[in-house]
Amino acid sequence: METTPAHSQRCRSETGAGLRLLVRGTNWLGDAVMTTPALLRLREKFPAAHITLLAPEKLADLWLAHPAVDEVIRFGAGEGLWAVARRLRPVQAEAALVLPNSPRSALEVFLARIPQRIGYARPWRNFFLTQMVPPRPGSVTMHKRSVAEIQQLTADTGGVPGPARRVIPGSAHQIHEYLHLAAALGASPEPLAPQLFVTPPEMEAARRKFGLNPAAGPLLGLNPGAEYGPAKRWPAERFLAAAQAIRQRTNCTWVLLGGKSDQAITGQIQAGLGGQTLNLAGQTNLRELMAVLKLCRVLLTNDTGPMHVAAALGTPVVVPFGSTSPELTGPGLPGDPRHRLLRSDTPCAPCFLRVCPIDFRCLQGLAVERVVAAVLASMAD
Repeated sequence: METTPAHSQRCRSETGAGLRLLVRGTNWLGDAVMTTPALLRLREKFPAAHITLLAPEKLADLWLAHPAVDEVIRFGAGEGLWAVARRLRPVQAEAALVLPNSPRSALEVFLARIPQRIGYARPWRNFFLTQMVPPRPGSVTMHKRSVAEIQQLTADTGGVPGPARRVIPGSAHQIHEYLHLAAALGASPEPLAPQLFVTPPEMEAARRKFGLNPAAGPLLGLNPGAEYGPAKRWPAERFLAAAQAIRQRTNCTWVLLGGKSDQAITGQIQAGLGGQTLNLAGQTNLRELMAVLKLCRVLLTNDTGPMHVAAALGTPVVVPFGSTSPELTGPGLPGDPRHRLLRSDTPCAPCFLRVCPIDFRCLQGLAVERVVAAVLASMAD
């Protein structure tokens, strides 16, 4: 369906007064945080528009108190296409911005009969869009290395230079991909730092519920899990060694964070740390996790969703990077000096694999002392 000039003009009016805009949100926590600059730019462009976000149930509370969003429509895991589309129709949105690249996300807004449907051009979904956005200049895809490629990159060449490590420019970051989509509606593509918001009452409630007392000494968060796979996880024994060394230097209270699946690893670390340790893995909902992260002085974490949440709340993060790339999906605005993003010089990283097919050298090569120094430097800033 083609967009009429009058409709297009209305979508790009000065304030967006009367415009009802639907944004189909992403499905993963870290990705959702990285969409906040695009949403804030949409709000900047259309301050008077009504912006509705379609989000998975597990992420819906992320958007409470967020100035870029007026309304959130939640959908559950396994909820059917037609059920979602039927709930979108009463919104009477004039335009839909589809942030994920999946065929389903485009089909949802098509079945909801939203007149203008904007998203990246991809096979199997272009028919459902009215405006297919071409790839952004400078866009970089996450190429998963093959085992043969990794073996070639890590082979002993007898002193002869081997294949060069791939250099990924900072302008390749995922936030630019979402900003480029928002620019299709006339929003500015200039980058902003991802931003999330928690209220003072939420922070006070978290203090009381979990016995957090920042006045008694610095609260440091530790998030040793990562859903994507073991190739993103710095070894648990190194997290423990680093936490012990940092406590000796700072008399901090460690707050262990994660989901229910992380309780075994956080229990292991808690046992090694002893007193002045709170293990909250599996005990917080999303809003409580946000409040706790906001209360922390620094978060030591793998590359995972809570890393992005902490940075968007203004909490500095220290991150050992292994199989993934900080240039593509690092926390905050690329180049933000508050965050320490650590990696070894392993030539096969980033490989973007869930499981290392060789000897896990990318994260084994990050020494405890280096991580300790990074956390202490963050605390001193």
